[in-house]
Amino acid sequence: MTRGSLTARVLLLATVWAVIALVVIAVVISQLYRNGSERAFAELLRAQLNSVINAVSIDPDGRLTGEPQLGDLVFEQPGSGWIWLVEPIADTSGSRLASVSIGDGTLEVPPLADNPFDERYLRFYPARDGFGNALTVAETEVELDSEGRAARFRVAGNRAVLNAEIDAFSRNLYLALALFGIGSLLVNAVAILIGLRPLDHARQALGRIRAGEADQLDGAFPREIAPLAGEINALIDTNRRVVERARMQVGNLAHSLKTPIAVLINETRDMTPAHAALVRAQADTMQAQVQTYLDRARIAAQRGSVLARTEAAPVIDRLVRVMAKLNPNLEITADLEPRSALLAVESQDLEEAMGNLIENAAKFARSRIVVRLRPMRDPEGRGRRFFRIEIEDDGPGLDEAEMAEAVKRGRRLDETKPGTGLGLSIVTEIATEYQGGLALARAGSGGLVARLTLPGLGAEP
Repeated sequence: MTRGSLTARVLLLATVWAVIALVVIAVVISQLYRNGSERAFAELLRAQLNSVINAVSIDPDGRLTGEPQLGDLVFEQPGSGWIWLVEPIADTSGSRLASVSIGDGTLEVPPLADNPFDERYLRFYPARDGFGNALTVAETEVELDSEGRAARFRVAGNRAVLNAEIDAFSRNLYLALALFGIGSLLVNAVAILIGLRPLDHARQALGRIRAGEADQLDGAFPREIAPLAGEINALIDTNRRVVERARMQVGNLAHSLKTPIAVLINETRDMTPAHAALVRAQADTMQAQVQTYLDRARIAAQRGSVLARTEAAPVIDRLVRVMAKLNPNLEITADLEPRSALLAVESQDLEEAMGNLIENAAKFARSRIVVRLRPMRDPEGRGRRFFRIEIEDDGPGLDEAEMAEAVKRGRRLDETKPGTGLGLSIVTEIATEYQGGLALARAGSGGLVARLTLPGLGAEP
């Protein structure tokens, strides 16, 4: 998650929060509705109980009389679970009165200690009728005359009706909240994408800078991003000034050293041939090494620049043509894929590295040199684009010990060949400065293959 998309992070957090919030809201509303329905159910039973009480009396013979009419046919349907029942208490000798829905059964009376009467002299408790229905019973006891004769009044309601109503409400509630949640997530996603669009614009602007199409972040950015864009532009401007200053200093140093070295070489004319050859060889070595360190200073100054951009194909093709003319006995070919490859290096550094490698291959090749370019994975796994350039010859090749020795500064494995022994070490330093590398291996033809790894522009495909 730490390396993922910022948009994905925000969407994930918004989704998690929305799901948690909607689940909590659904549970709370469902529970509130259940509590309200329970209270309404109890109030309905109490109202029906009062209707039964008002409709029942006792005659002089002590018999219960009356025909309660509750206005609902469920009390006339056996097994409906809706029942009213009046039974005599104590010395009342009359038989009970009951709704048709009770059938031949009765309702058990729980101990008073388990379900005591409330302040209204009313109590509620669960029960089951003879048909197996789960009921809620409202009960009270009422004196019916001045002689103290009383009866127990009960009205029962079917809990299946209550539960069905609650379940239906919960289903509708969950469906409504789910649709609302999905709609909210879509709206949030659109809002987040629109809100983060300036970051995408900044990313595209940086891409144009890396591609060499712009030299600073252009465009109007929101207040939150504008300071960042300003700092990046300031950093690019500072980097550009540092590079220009380094290049100027390199030029000044090269100019100041050129005259003394030229004087030393000219003075060899008046020396004996042996001394002249020695001084001239050392002066040439000094000149090569000074130029090498000047180039390294230039590369180090511009290494962090985001503006380094070179098309690989034209540079390699030009070097292949030049080296083919200088070595007519060799077949030098280039196999570049893709030819549109863009390297995040300076063109002069690519030319120097490739020139050294092809020149080195030409010294030992028998008849053929092949230059290949291919994309490769980021060696460090950070998703950056890299390219590998291979220079393969059909010469005698090197063993592993000789390969390790060849890249050391100033080492020449074959003293019969011209050179200063700095070529491969220069290439290694150039590649390292650009966070790439150089490796030597034995080619399939038995010769040597030099693999130069350099960064490209953009992200790894």
